[in-house]
Amino acid sequence: MSVNFKLDELMIIESARNIRDGETVFVGTGMPMVAALYAQKTHAPNMCFVVETGPISPLVLPVPISVSDPKAMHRAVKLGTLREVLGCLLQRGMVDVGFLGGAQIDQFGNINSTTLGDYQRPKVRFPGSGGANDIASHAKRILIISRHEKRRFPEKCAYITSPGYINGGNGRKEAGLKNSYPDITVVTNLAVMSVDKGTGKLQVKKLMPGVMLAQVQENTGFSITAIPNPAAVDFPTDEDLRILRQDVDPDGEYLGKED
Repeated sequence: MSVNFKLDELMIIESARNIRDGETVFVGTGMPMVAALYAQKTHAPNMCFVVETGPISPLVLPVPISVSDPKAMHRAVKLGTLREVLGCLLQRGMVDVGFLGGAQIDQFGNINSTTLGDYQRPKVRFPGSGGANDIASHAKRILIISRHEKRRFPEKCAYITSPGYINGGNGRKEAGLKNSYPDITVVTNLAVMSVDKGTGKLQVKKLMPGVMLAQVQENTGFSITAIPNPAAVDFPTDEDLRILRQDVDPDGEYLGKED
């Protein structure tokens, strides 16, 4: 066990713990790539890493800066196409985990990566869906990673790019999504939340070391509930941190250089 870590680093490690060896994981850009690469280099060497631009099961080199980075294509089983990964794998129900981030995540686990403000004349325009809507709609489980800030966790997303439970427990079913009641887990630098399938709302399942529930609520734009006596997230080991810092993100592209 190590106490010399940042909560952002533990957020990556805890996210990766949700990936099991041998699973097919469809990975979005940004932090999901960091955590999925960490999983591949530690407890899930047989994970099938799928990137939305087409690479299937690459042995990813130190963390790519985008889904088009050649580092995400290294020794791939196949350099496929959008049609192959989105249609032939994802939409056929062959993806175990859809791993995403986003600009906003609301109380129902919906994700906004499109726009803030009026859609026609937005205050901010984000990159958009890419394959994120497909991933959230069709993956068996949904894993989301995000730094925990009030502006990132509003009660309602300004725009739903990728569906969580939409507006309640039956929201996905009423919208016609085949995968109506998936497990959704959100890992932040303050807490781990999961969807209560009855209400469709996120609730706190674990707290990061040293974090109190009141701190999570202070940084969330909707009323937070928690399971009884939420557990603390396990500390990382020195080896966990070495792999993350030296093998996964050695240049500090996402987590910054060590002080």
